[in-house]
Amino acid sequence: MFELSNYHIQVLAFMGINIILAVSLNLINGFTGQFSLGHAGFMAIGAYTAAILTKACGWPFLAATLAGAMLAFLFGLLLGIPILRLKGDYLAIATFGLSEIVRVAIVNFDDVSMKLAGYVGMGDLWPKEITRGALGYPAIPEVKSLLWIYGWAFVTCLVLRNIVRSSEGRAISSIGEDELAAESLGINTARYKTLSFAIGAFFAGVAGALFAHWVTFIKADLFKIDKSIEILLMVVLGGMGSLSGSVLGAVVLTILPEYLRMFAQWRMVIYPVLLILLMLTRPEGLLGKRELSSVVAGLFTRARRPAAAAAT
Repeated sequence: MFELSNYHIQVLAFMGINIILAVSLNLINGFTGQFSLGHAGFMAIGAYTAAILTKACGWPFLAATLAGAMLAFLFGLLLGIPILRLKGDYLAIATFGLSEIVRVAIVNFDDVSMKLAGYVGMGDLWPKEITRGALGYPAIPEVKSLLWIYGWAFVTCLVLRNIVRSSEGRAISSIGEDELAAESLGINTARYKTLSFAIGAFFAGVAGALFAHWVTFIKADLFKIDKSIEILLMVVLGGMGSLSGSVLGAVVLTILPEYLRMFAQWRMVIYPVLLILLMLTRPEGLLGKRELSSVVAGLFTRARRPAAAAAT
């Protein structure tokens, strides 16, 4: 009987987590037409919150995951209101700055919180180590279950699919197509942009919690701008505005670097060259704005036409 090795299980786990990240970012960048580089920051919030709650407070894994996701949602909601007034490159810079602020805050949280606790006379009661700064957060309770990861991936895809197909989703998509035209039709663009930003942050928080309990050790450097760019690449490769495209992009960009390991030092040269070639041949992404179901249906329709013509 075929059994997966630990290596293959690890790849499958990271693939599922990347699917959650890519699909949730696509709601912001693909459907709403914003340009966010802050997804790694929300992932870090979910990761650290869930890890601290399960290890230090003894919370159940599901409750800690939801708490981390809700905190990321609240950050996305509160910070999205001022940040999403910006557009284009300015928005990208602002969300990048937000992600870096989260990372630096995690590194310096213990020092700052101890000083604040000392000012209010709680220095002796306040724990000295919460995030453990640059040292990283170790010994997180292990939850190595593909069922949890792919269960959340399914929930993410299902929820976002229902959102996109709802009346609110059509309003969100109209903002991505032409924000000025959407405003002229009476759509509250600020509300829908903030809402999509917060929902994307929620699922990034879920992905962070799953990641933390899989690897059992996290540090702030794992959530630098490189991670946000990696998630963005998955969205762009799969197709902006296509949920199944994001799934495909996450699968390809999780597996591709693993296959390139055999080329050792050439790996980091071949990888970007392949990405450039893919984007030159398919600038709209592998699926564009289409969903996989419509692509498959189109193939079956084309296959039927010659058969029908031959019969006549």
